[in-house]
Amino acid sequence: MIDRSAIEKAKEHFVQLLEAQAKRVEKLKSAPDWIDYSKLSPIKIGILPGDGIGPFIAAEAERVLRFMLEEEIKKGKVYINTIEGLTIENRAAHGKAIPDDVLEEIKKYQVTLKGPTTTPRKGDPWPNIESCNVAMRKELDLFANVRPVRVPKQGIDWIFFRENTEDLYALGPYGIQLGEDIAIDFKLITAPGSDRICRMAFDYAKRNGRTKVTCVTKANVVKTTDGLFLETFYKIAKEYPEIQVDDWYIDIMTAKLVDEKRRREFQVLVLPNLYGDILTDEAAEFQGGVGTAGAANIGKQYAMFEAIHGSAPRMVMEGRAQYADPSSMIRAAAMLINHIGYPERAKKLEMALDICGQYEKKLVITGRPNGATGKAFTDYLIDWLNNPKLQETWEAYVKA
Repeated sequence: MIDRSAIEKAKEHFVQLLEAQAKRVEKLKSAPDWIDYSKLSPIKIGILPGDGIGPFIAAEAERVLRFMLEEEIKKGKVYINTIEGLTIENRAAHGKAIPDDVLEEIKKYQVTLKGPTTTPRKGDPWPNIESCNVAMRKELDLFANVRPVRVPKQGIDWIFFRENTEDLYALGPYGIQLGEDIAIDFKLITAPGSDRICRMAFDYAKRNGRTKVTCVTKANVVKTTDGLFLETFYKIAKEYPEIQVDDWYIDIMTAKLVDEKRRREFQVLVLPNLYGDILTDEAAEFQGGVGTAGAANIGKQYAMFEAIHGSAPRMVMEGRAQYADPSSMIRAAAMLINHIGYPERAKKLEMALDICGQYEKKLVITGRPNGATGKAFTDYLIDWLNNPKLQETWEAYVKA
């Protein structure tokens, strides 16, 4: 039997969560407008190496970033610097997902390129601190997690808009346990939060000539929260009558991505946090795995670009970190370059990644000594960026 005092304590805890979220929603409604990168001089880019394999792949991604923005760096239009202190050791020592001094430094940069960071789980030797990624998304209000997946030869060109600051991840560390038998976590969806991510997906579709936006929920079962997200989606859709819309449940959506007859129909997808995390990992497999996929975390004042995979501590322990694939962070760097106003250079980098990773595949990364190192792959990539036949070769790949 559950003790009444435990129930009363849980009720107090829930009320505190509700009050905090009510304040958050009011703050969200009054958030400042979008930053204009064209008016910044310089644009400040912070490199966050992270931990595990993070520093290894971050070094290669930074090398490519500096290569692509070489002229802007020389002219003082872009400034790139490393921000230290986001390792699991330092975070554990401070007992925080992001130590205060590191967060203060991060806020000095409008844009960051982040390597993977370890998130402790129950039973790990580290304190059970919140995910660094989740904390950063909340602290900087990076509400949109944007993840593209492109496999031209298969006709796949998806872009996912995953809500980044709500759902189960927002309140995941704040669940309650009553005695030994009952554990409850909380799922959070708000109308303003759903509005801005759905609007961003439709805006992207309109600007980029996409003709269809798909919403993914489980609103038939999770009726209140997912129901609000889906209701908001169709409300926003009325403002874009030229764009087709449909919605799918997350379970069948995972099946349809592997359905050769249907998967090419999907273009822009918008979905709550947890479903977005799961579905984009599945989608990345078509492109070559999560090691090849980058992501943008975008807010109105800050943006953070990252690999979508974890820190792979086992690779470090086994002495294989130098064989980690940097493609994920380099694709994130391409998204960063596009975001700050250099779309043609971003496109060029994406073409080189397609050629090296999907078409020519002269060097293959396996994560082990029987494959290429991250440095060798990056050298190979930069060679293609210098190759005058880059565009011609990429077009041949798409048509093959």
